[in-house]
Amino acid sequence: MKQKAIRFRAWSLGLSSLALITMLGACAGEQTTAPEEGAETTEETTEESASRLEGSVAIDGSSTVFPITEAMAEEFQKANPDVRITVGVSGTGGGFKKFCAGETDITNASRPIKGSEIELCEEGGVEYIEVPVAYDAISVVANPENDWAMCLTTAELNKVWAPEGEGTIDNWSQVRDGFPDQPLTLYGPGTDSGTFDYFTDAINGDEGLSRGDYTASEDDNVVVQGVAQDTGALGYFGLAYFEENADRLRAVEIDDEDPANGEGCVAPSVATVDDTTYQPLARPVFIYVNPAALEKPEVAAFVDFYMSEDNGSLVSEVGYVAMSSEIYEKAMGRLDAKTTGSAFGGGSTVGVKLVDVL
Repeated sequence: MKQKAIRFRAWSLGLSSLALITMLGACAGEQTTAPEEGAETTEETTEESASRLEGSVAIDGSSTVFPITEAMAEEFQKANPDVRITVGVSGTGGGFKKFCAGETDITNASRPIKGSEIELCEEGGVEYIEVPVAYDAISVVANPENDWAMCLTTAELNKVWAPEGEGTIDNWSQVRDGFPDQPLTLYGPGTDSGTFDYFTDAINGDEGLSRGDYTASEDDNVVVQGVAQDTGALGYFGLAYFEENADRLRAVEIDDEDPANGEGCVAPSVATVDDTTYQPLARPVFIYVNPAALEKPEVAAFVDFYMSEDNGSLVSEVGYVAMSSEIYEKAMGRLDAKTTGSAFGGGSTVGVKLVDVL
């Protein structure tokens, strides 16, 4: 996947009249004199230049986490224009491949690191600090002209997406009695996506267990386009992409059918993630930081900026749910102590509360 380089906004430093005259004099070949003792402008400018951050931060990974990281990078670079931050979108799995090879400083992940990826990082000699950054709601989306599937149960989603449905469940009339005779076409994330992993775990009971006859892409915009142009289409991706395209898509409400929840049909939203009623498709998302990269001042400063609770408003602005103060504190504790490894042991986050594992 192509990396998206975050462009900088230019910030200019004004020259004093004295400095400008001196520069013009030098260009004309005139002899210059040393600044008078106590000239504060030159000293302050020198100090400011010396303290200014420079360098680069390389990031890749999840398309779901991308909007959060992009927003953080843009705001950080307003104050630090000499730091270049690149944010690629290879999917969670693709991002871990690059990260474990030492190609990136940070990787975005919409699920915890897998056992196979833990081994890959060990082989590459790369350690990692696992840091939750927000909560997300995987949104099941339909075409706005679909006026029948307003709410689907988790059992119906399983019927549609389970491997047994491949080549057999291809019409909406097969999903529920009373649904129309309308061809069913499916769109979703590819197998390198952490959203794919979480969805299949939550709906099909096993991470990666899915029918294969659907249009798959690590680029969520492909899913948006497919569903928006097909009345019988169904797809899924992160909440931010739905909210960004709410004028072209409709979110399907989900009935968990779990007596412990007992909420019935619930739509994905910041509010239903926050009050834990949107189940089982609400989940935490992460960044993984190479502790060796934190030795670079620009990386350390960016991570501190990213994990400042004061910047949690950026998380909300791009359509995700900011973490509680307690979770922010625990996450910063992992960073400050440079605690490496995963709190999930290569396992799933379905039904897991972050406050209990961090």
